[in-house]
Amino acid sequence: MGETISQRIVEALPFLDRVAEGVQPKVQEAVEAGGTTARNVLDGVWFEVPLHPVLTDVPVGSWTAALVFDGVDAATGSKAVRNAADASLVMGILGAFGAAITGLSDWRYLSGGSRRMGVAHGLLNTVGLALSIVSLILRATGRRNAGRMAFLAGYSVSGMAAHLGGELSYHYGLRVDRNVFEGTGPDEFIPVLDEAELPDSGLRRVEVEGVGVLLSRSSSGEVCAISATCNHFGGPLEQGDREDDTVVCPLHNSRFDLCSGQVIDGPAVFPQSRYETRVREGKIEVKAAAENVQEKVV
Repeated sequence: MGETISQRIVEALPFLDRVAEGVQPKVQEAVEAGGTTARNVLDGVWFEVPLHPVLTDVPVGSWTAALVFDGVDAATGSKAVRNAADASLVMGILGAFGAAITGLSDWRYLSGGSRRMGVAHGLLNTVGLALSIVSLILRATGRRNAGRMAFLAGYSVSGMAAHLGGELSYHYGLRVDRNVFEGTGPDEFIPVLDEAELPDSGLRRVEVEGVGVLLSRSSSGEVCAISATCNHFGGPLEQGDREDDTVVCPLHNSRFDLCSGQVIDGPAVFPQSRYETRVREGKIEVKAAAENVQEKVV
């Protein structure tokens, strides 16, 4: 895969790795110290979508509004518009802190090129936020023109940071549902395994029409089937630990219900694709459930 301009620039900055090596363990410790509930809140499990991209809309929208209001203020001298610009600037600053916290949480498990890109993204956002705070101070002390210039510089830096955030999502696939890229699986029931080969408390991966399916038995004896590839970062769930009727991904400890595919603990936020099951003549048969995300992709 060819490198983008942003990747080439980031790869030419070796200090980003040194920053990551010093900061990432501390971020991991801080997030873990908050416990499962805090992790799930930061990851967006409760919201069923990643929380960081949602919160970034607050500073982006607020600062864009401030930019427009500053322009109108410069042209008209309207006090009401001037107040609106300052209020929008404050809203953007407050929103940026929330976006930064959730962004650090998302970054805590990255490695390689995506980790370096994340450091560059974070550093640029920090500079942009600092310039916005400087702008607010200058405005409060009566140096409005200087404040506008500081804000314009910060807005430009934040725009570059936003581009790197887009690269993390669109180029590295950060926080996307990887089940989308799996095959749909069979539309009709297909035999995949002898019933006797599925132990009561075990996990068994089978391949059906190019799709990895994780088979298990619930505590009540029901045969369950979900996608065997963790939708968070592609971890092999058959290598994970089983906890009652859930499975914990071996990569980043996302936990899913073995029968419904629902997320119990993050960092995953999307449910695993589910497969209907039945037993016929000693064979376990599976077919794709109608609600699976792959079925919705046109």
